[in-house]
Amino acid sequence: MGHPTIYPTGATVYNPDKAWSGYTIFQAADLGALLIDMSGREVHLWKGLRGFPNKLLPGGYVLGSTAERDPKYGFQDEADLVQVDWDGNIVWQFNRHEWIEDPGHEPQWMARAHHDYQRSGNPVGYYVPGADPKTAEGNTIILVHKNVHNPKISDKPLLDDSILEVDWEGNIVWEWNCHEHFDELGFDEQAKNVLFRDPNTRYFGSGAGDWMHINSVSVLGPNRFYDAGDERFHPDNLIWDGRETNIIAIIDKKTGSIVWKLGPDYSAPEYRHLGWIIGQHHAHLIPRGLPGEGNLLVFDNGGWAGYGSPNPASPFGQKNAVRDHSRILEIDPLTLEIVWQYTPTEAGFLAPLDSYRFYSPYISSAQRLPNGNTLITEGADGRIFEVTREHELVWEYISPYKNKRNTNMVYRAYRVPYDWVPQLAKPAEQAIAPLDVANFRVAGAAGKGAESVVVVNGTFSYGDGAACVASIDERPGQD
Repeated sequence: MGHPTIYPTGATVYNPDKAWSGYTIFQAADLGALLIDMSGREVHLWKGLRGFPNKLLPGGYVLGSTAERDPKYGFQDEADLVQVDWDGNIVWQFNRHEWIEDPGHEPQWMARAHHDYQRSGNPVGYYVPGADPKTAEGNTIILVHKNVHNPKISDKPLLDDSILEVDWEGNIVWEWNCHEHFDELGFDEQAKNVLFRDPNTRYFGSGAGDWMHINSVSVLGPNRFYDAGDERFHPDNLIWDGRETNIIAIIDKKTGSIVWKLGPDYSAPEYRHLGWIIGQHHAHLIPRGLPGEGNLLVFDNGGWAGYGSPNPASPFGQKNAVRDHSRILEIDPLTLEIVWQYTPTEAGFLAPLDSYRFYSPYISSAQRLPNGNTLITEGADGRIFEVTREHELVWEYISPYKNKRNTNMVYRAYRVPYDWVPQLAKPAEQAIAPLDVANFRVAGAAGKGAESVVVVNGTFSYGDGAACVASIDERPGQD
């Protein structure tokens, strides 16, 4: 992706008449959990609170973590999951998953939490009318790591993903381990061979294979499919997605079995209309009470992921599916029809030539809002934006905060209603008109328009004509 060196940050677009206004929370790089209003005003900061991600609860509470495990000994392990109040006081904490004795550190309990969690009362962790997450009681679903060996998958050590349910007192009351369900995942023999040889070994911590890399887990909640008698969609069941395998799956809460699945292979005829879903994030069913309820919403990152047959982009068959742009897909999970999408084409870019202009090959998310709009986190470049059903951009924010790797990445952002934050008065809502970038200049730069012009006789043009690479709308017989 090519980016300018100078560009505006903060809120850059806001149409109050079409946006669903509220506060937005995200993890500002190397800063903490940051709450902003629609103008980009930073209304509250929980400095130092980590967010993988941060989620705001009614009453001005926020969830996050206090510390990361030393990367010498762990990979993306958060030491705990905590709930803090408006003043930063810890009012709930979970860390009693594994007793850790890392060299040079005091032995301690750690959650080894990563990527996602859900508090009871709400299935997805974002605002749903009539489904407020609990703040003083209830259970919490938490995605955690565990080091395992499973010779069915590989003879090398594995970093496995587990899903825990813990009660308010921190007791583990339910557990699901991904590696125990390998036979249900649908890998062909070629993929199994690639996985066995190298289960995506990461050279952090123990050097284990991050073979699945689950990055989201949500509860299904009440839905039309279960109402119609489809037990796979029981409201208590869980949906997760594995970034490294291109898999989205629903597990039966009672049995642990995988009862619905997309991926890892999208070449079958019934999947071809979807295209390959690659390296996806934040797969969940849109909860009851929001437009599109029951449909699967997912940020289809593109980038590189999967195990299978070698190809020029993947000579050893690891990360063998590749695409250099992202998509938001809303899919009916029964018919697999694409109900709505936001791709580079809907963003207004010529595809595939300029498709890279909507692209985050890692992190990112999508949230359905009560008015039918979608809040999108294009995480790799710190861009959070809201679009209507008709794909109109009605709000945009670019994070000005960069980490030590010189990236302003935002893992995931959430929009909440104003009344979830009683500590603040509702802010004034003032429109922000998009800049005319063709005429925008920094101080000292000349404006556009030649000072001296001559006309060359005999010149003629039919317009843009053909590009060097065919666009997706280039078809025989079209004008």
